[in-house]
Amino acid sequence: MYQPFNEQFAAATRQFADTAAQANRLALDNAEAIFGLQLSALEDRVNATFAFLGEAAEVRDFDSLKTLWPKGAQVARENLERGIATGQEVFGRTLKTQGAITELTKSQFEAAARGVQADVAKTVQAAAAAAPKAK
Repeated sequence: MYQPFNEQFAAATRQFADTAAQANRLALDNAEAIFGLQLSALEDRVNATFAFLGEAAEVRDFDSLKTLWPKGAQVARENLERGIATGQEVFGRTLKTQGAITELTKSQFEAAARGVQADVAKTVQAAAAAAPKAK
C-alpha cells in the first residue's frame, strides 16, 4: 500500500539531491572564479602601489616631491578604477551564476510537476475504471 508513495518520495529525494549538487557546483565554480579575479586585481594594485612607494622613498628634495604628487594621485585613481571594475565583474558573474541556478531549479520543479500531474491522471483513470458504473 505504501510502496508507490515510498518510491515517489525516494525519486523526489534523489532529484532534490542531484539539483542541490548541481547548484552547489555552480556556486563553487563562481566563487573560485571570483576569488581568482579579486586576487589578480589585488596583485596589480599592490604592485602599482609598491612601485610608487619605491619612487617616494627616493625623494630627496622639494622638486622631486612636486613631480611625485601627480604620480601618487594617478596610482590612487587607477587603484580605485581597478577596484570598481573588479566589483562590477564580480557582480556580473554572480548574476549569471544565480540565473543559471534559477533556471536549473525551475526546470527541476517543472519536471517534478509534470511527474505529479501524470501520476494524478493515472490515479484518476484507474479510479474511474474501477468505480461501478451508475445506471
